Formats: sequence, C-alpha cells, structure tokens
Amino acid sequence: MYTCINFKTKKELKAAVANGQKITLFAPGLGSPKNDGREAVMGPHYPKPHTWYANVIMKDGYIVKVI
Repeated sequence: MYTCINFKTKKELKAAVANGQKITLFAPGLGSPKNDGREAVMGPHYPKPHTWYANVIMKDGYIVKVI
C-alpha cells in the first residue's frame, strides 16, 4: 500500500499528517485500502527500494495518524 504522495521518509509522512494534509492511499495491483481502520504503508514508491514502513490509522479515507 502506498500514499498518494511519494514521501521519501516516514518523518515526511508524519509531518504532513501533523500539519493536517489530506493524504489518501492506493494499492497497485490487487486490493484496495480501507476507508476506516489500520493499514500498512511503505515508501518510497516502486521502483525505488522501500526504505520505510508504517502503520497508519484511516478515517473517512484519509490518514489521521501514523503509528
């Protein structure tokens, strides 16, 4: 699962969520993200090697918290 923005670090993702930015998820291939609940995300986007992973809490289709 990826974020709609290609964050280079988990710290960038946390800062964006803390600033109130509306961030959605997408799943290349099979599956789709939940509108509410916990999801696992990774970055940066393929084809770059993934260097960070995070669990996030979704509410109404947007990330509200990075765990």
